[in-house]
Amino acid sequence: MNTPKFDLHIGIDYSGRETPTSRTPALQIYAAFDTEEPRRILTPASTEKTYKNWCRKEIAEWLIEQAKKNITFIAGIDHGFSFPLDYFERYRITSWPEFLDDFCEHWPTDSEHTYVDFIRDREEGPPGRTGKPADLRLTEKWTSSAKSVFKFDVQGSVAKSTHAGIPWLRRIRSEVGSKVHFWPFDGWEVPEGKSVIAEAYPAIFKNRYPRGERNPDQQDAYALAQWLTESDDQDILNRYFDPPLTDEERRAADLEGWILGIM
Repeated sequence: MNTPKFDLHIGIDYSGRETPTSRTPALQIYAAFDTEEPRRILTPASTEKTYKNWCRKEIAEWLIEQAKKNITFIAGIDHGFSFPLDYFERYRITSWPEFLDDFCEHWPTDSEHTYVDFIRDREEGPPGRTGKPADLRLTEKWTSSAKSVFKFDVQGSVAKSTHAGIPWLRRIRSEVGSKVHFWPFDGWEVPEGKSVIAEAYPAIFKNRYPRGERNPDQQDAYALAQWLTESDDQDILNRYFDPPLTDEERRAADLEGWILGIM
């Protein structure tokens, strides 16, 4: 398996708070060209005199913009990209693209003025697509602390950010087509010259790097960008693109996805 060399390494700490256009300090992007120190990326809405936080819509648009440039990037995003295998079996979903379409039909969390909780708590009841808070994907079972994508309203939960973020993956995919490899759904091996968007988990890496003056959300994004930069520079990303799974486990992960860095 060949290891791509990326021009830009991106770490994104995500949040499912409020609406897709709500600005929140919990959304952070750090990025590094080549082997440089990752730096904080400011939203295009910021000026020299006025700082503004990111919103989810802007992050998707920014990634689409990067994909259309003559560079290759790898971006690690801190939310789940898919659901456990029994969810696919229960609703007879057979592929990740089909999952994206089906999910967005029931959870249109990229719509204007829409909160995840608005959909969860609507009068007619929650959507007919859900799971149990104890349900885990295989990749989450391989960690000591990752939580279920269905476990809402607890400290460290990714359920809300996952339900808010998945429609934007579909939006990016529809905008950039084959310019971006959504790992591992588009294949475990990344073709040379392709940019990559992958699920990541900052808790694995954040304590490796001194925090300095960064707040916790900034540190999560920084740590992802720095780990991607170091791993690419050391030519070891191929190890993480090819976790040691059995054939049966890999077939499950083809649908469930995998957290980049879990071995």
